[in-house]
Amino acid sequence: VQLVESGGGLAQPGGSLRLSCAASGFTFSSYTMSWARQAPGKGLEWVADIYATNSNTRYADSVKGRFTISRDNAKNTVYLQINILKPEDTALYYCVRGSGGWGTRGQGTQVTVSS
Repeated sequence: VQLVESGGGLAQPGGSLRLSCAASGFTFSSYTMSWARQAPGKGLEWVADIYATNSNTRYADSVKGRFTISRDNAKNTVYLQINILKPEDTALYYCVRGSGGWGTRGQGTQVTVSS
């Protein structure tokens, strides 16, 4: 199982970023995927799920309305669109095989929101 996140970086408050996660080594279309994040000095926080069977989604209250999770099963890739970035979104963002942020995860991509 390999999960490789990309798309992080430094962004200004109010801006947007699109994170990507390329998956390999398993049947991607059969798995619920999620994103989780870890801010400096804090624990892992689940952000969003996208289900395998119907691509239904669910979000943490802290990001609802600003984050959008999506997947492309043909490309074995899951995405996280982040809009209206806030300084409190600064964190290492992980792609996770599994729901609720529990499961095998990648190395993460850093998102830093600062003016």
